Amino acid sequence: MILSGACACLIGIGLARFAYTPLLPAVIAAGWFDADAATYLAAANLGGYLLGVLIAGPMTARRSPTWALRLMMAASTASLFACAYPASFTWFFTWRLISGVSGGVIMILAAPAILVHLPPARRGLASGFIFMGVGLGVAASGTLVPLLLSDGLTAAWLGLATASAILTLVAWTGWPHGLPAQASPTLRRARRPRPQLWLLHATYGLNAIGLVPHMVFLSVFVAHGLGQGVQTGAVYWIVFGLGAVVGPLLSGHLADRAGYRPALRLVLLLETLATLAPAVTHAPAALIASSLFMGAATPGIVPLVLGRVHELAGPGLAGQKSAWRMATTAFAAAQAAAAYGLAWLLSRSGGDYALLFLVGGGALVLALLIELVGSVAARARRVR
Repeated sequence: MILSGACACLIGIGLARFAYTPLLPAVIAAGWFDADAATYLAAANLGGYLLGVLIAGPMTARRSPTWALRLMMAASTASLFACAYPASFTWFFTWRLISGVSGGVIMILAAPAILVHLPPARRGLASGFIFMGVGLGVAASGTLVPLLLSDGLTAAWLGLATASAILTLVAWTGWPHGLPAQASPTLRRARRPRPQLWLLHATYGLNAIGLVPHMVFLSVFVAHGLGQGVQTGAVYWIVFGLGAVVGPLLSGHLADRAGYRPALRLVLLLETLATLAPAVTHAPAALIASSLFMGAATPGIVPLVLGRVHELAGPGLAGQKSAWRMATTAFAAAQAAAAYGLAWLLSRSGGDYALLFLVGGGALVLALLIELVGSVAARARRVR
């Protein structure tokens, strides 16, 4: 089950979304699309991700999550094949949107469908393994894409699509069937969301804004913003990917040992520092450290928020699913808005990449403040 979940995250998010970041400079250089159009195509995936989060629930109203997950993995694979042929902006935009929808559905359904079968003491590390698929996709895109680009953009897309097809077949039969007996009675009713859950949703949404500068603009920032070329941009993306591989495992293990709340606070603080670093220095050591940690935090924050959702929503499976869907919706909406907004800001500012990292860092400062204030308010209510 965990392998299937990791494969789904690898395909739907790791390859279908993150492979576009190291491809972005090459897409521009090859003349497929100009810089503005290529950046908006990156944002199309994030808009589709939001749509996928919203339709995940209705998709499973009459059919099983396993059916939806298999369909979305196949759709992600199809989108990668389709992007090998840039027939038009509309064609490319549509398939980037579809890939985003697939990733959103997978993010909502994959981990909860598996974790309910596992004991609570193991869920932090297990969710880390599942979301490690995102990191593996990032690392694979950073190492495979430069090699595949030596044969051209079409070959790069086809290579990623072939890898996705193989992973879909690997995961096909590993999904769980039904729910464990102890989970069945909790499906009927979801509790009314607690105020702390709303604050967690706000924190997660602001965190999404903080991640966008690295997720979308890192390679093009190094390649074009710093004038260091496509190959150097790909190197920083590999560093980002290496962080992404270990991030979910480290954060999941930390959560199992120290608790989800302390782990979340620590990650938010380090994210803030790592996001602000490129705005104040272009020293290679600082950029490497920033890329490495933001790579780790991009998938690493997910098991922490999922764990906090389960703590705050209570034992009912319906409440947990509803709260996780709302948290992921907040993340997806903020992420899509930030991607489009930062693309617009980059265009209007004449390519001022430092401004993007300042905006992201400011969002993370606010996220950390909300988390701290929410915790203090909850403690004060308990004392009264």
